[in-house]
Amino acid sequence: MKNNRGILERAVISGTVSGLATAGIASFAGKHENGSYAAPLNATSHIIWGEEAAHHDRPSLKYTLTGFLLNHASTIFWASFYEKLFGSHGTRQYMRRLPFTASPEPVSLVKPLCGGAAVAAAAYVIDYHLIPKRFTPGFEKRVSGKSLTAIFAALAVGLAARDVIDAGIEFHKRR
Repeated sequence: MKNNRGILERAVISGTVSGLATAGIASFAGKHENGSYAAPLNATSHIIWGEEAAHHDRPSLKYTLTGFLLNHASTIFWASFYEKLFGSHGTRQYMRRLPFTASPEPVSLVKPLCGGAAVAAAAYVIDYHLIPKRFTPGFEKRVSGKSLTAIFAALAVGLAARDVIDAGIEFHKRR
């Protein structure tokens, strides 16, 4: 139970980083493609407000804040899978304390980056091919496929960011 709490705490952090990254990329793409920073986040609120939300360009509490919060909750949801399957969970610190280990686990960026990419790919497939249209992220209503790719790349990097930073710190400590 304690391990699950740690995973949830980490998921809130990595999900928040991912949520801010995806919202930022979506907003800049919306400005570039539609002249509106708010349009992609507004479109995300279609889950609650229906298709009408995707047609609003101006920022508003009703559409923009709702879209931002839905995106944020979604990224925390996906982060829980990342943390459970790929997150470090303090493994390096635990391994250093074991008396029978000759050296600490090697520092690698491969696992967190590949893990983030795997979870983002799963999120894309599930969000756009398995669930009903009403529950899609909504970004696709206001940004291009190229921008959608950038949004999911931001999700992947955001999920892995904490572990990548931890690995970098660990690497520099060993030097």
